[in-house]
Amino acid sequence: MRKQIRKIGILTSGGDASGMNAAIRAAVRYAIYKKIEVYGYYEGFKGLIANNYKVLTNNSVGGIIDRGGTVLFTARSEEFKTKEGLLKAKNNLKENSIDALVVIGGDGSFRGARDLSEFGVNVVGIPATIDNDIYGTDLSLGFDTALNVIIDLVSKIRDTASSHERIFVVEVMGRNSGELAIKSGLACGSDYVLIPGIKFDLAKISSEIKNHRIGKRHTLLMVAEGAAKAEEVASSIKLLVDHEVRFSVLGHIQRGGSPTAVDRLIAAQFAKKAIDFIISGGTNAMVAIQKNKIEVVDFNEVFSKNKIIDKSLYDYAHILAL
Repeated sequence: MRKQIRKIGILTSGGDASGMNAAIRAAVRYAIYKKIEVYGYYEGFKGLIANNYKVLTNNSVGGIIDRGGTVLFTARSEEFKTKEGLLKAKNNLKENSIDALVVIGGDGSFRGARDLSEFGVNVVGIPATIDNDIYGTDLSLGFDTALNVIIDLVSKIRDTASSHERIFVVEVMGRNSGELAIKSGLACGSDYVLIPGIKFDLAKISSEIKNHRIGKRHTLLMVAEGAAKAEEVASSIKLLVDHEVRFSVLGHIQRGGSPTAVDRLIAAQFAKKAIDFIISGGTNAMVAIQKNKIEVVDFNEVFSKNKIIDKSLYDYAHILAL
């Protein structure tokens, strides 16, 4: 017979992403509706090892749906990467009679969840990272909000770039993924997008900028942090074009802000699927959205491949900039 789920734990891990709080709220309230008690562990796996938790209620997650960041906080834990750390986490869950654990985070967080699963802990992941680089899901929590933050900021940069007839290089986050750069570049009407994995020639780009500047008040280059440094790109283009070039590194502001409707709705759907998956006896997997359907993807599949950038979108962004 399948074991009845009476208590679950929930934590957020890795980089914060808007929509995490919406997912916590939905998971807690849906679990309580299903007669399941919820323990919220503070500061991710670090809190799991320290047994730092609070029993969450409907009231304790009220008023957080529109907040960025995570009310459960997040932290890195080197100890959790060790066998001793994993055993501490497992034993704390056992002492608290926790039947399963919900982990909200990105690739690194899911690898930790997978390791716990190998120690006999039932786990399910909810993808949350502004990088949107997790294989198996079309969207991760936080990506749409980060994209909208970038669009708003770049619109403001475009105003000053046009006013002063400047070339601007904008650096966005995304680690080794170009998802944010491509989609924000396409949405913002960037002239060039530089991403990891696709070679670019600054001499050629500079020549094109120099030849196409007639009648243009501004030129915008979107750079993924894993592809190049905005300051270095700006410096090189300035030398080659002989025109004023400014750069802006948007940084951690991209992670913050009230989650968009898209992130709030996906958070609610992810949370429900995660709780239902746990109740059904499932483990060692993450919930995902694929072609507008909420699915479950085994961690082994998630880690088997890298998410591929849509090259057609990259090419299309440059076609529209001609």
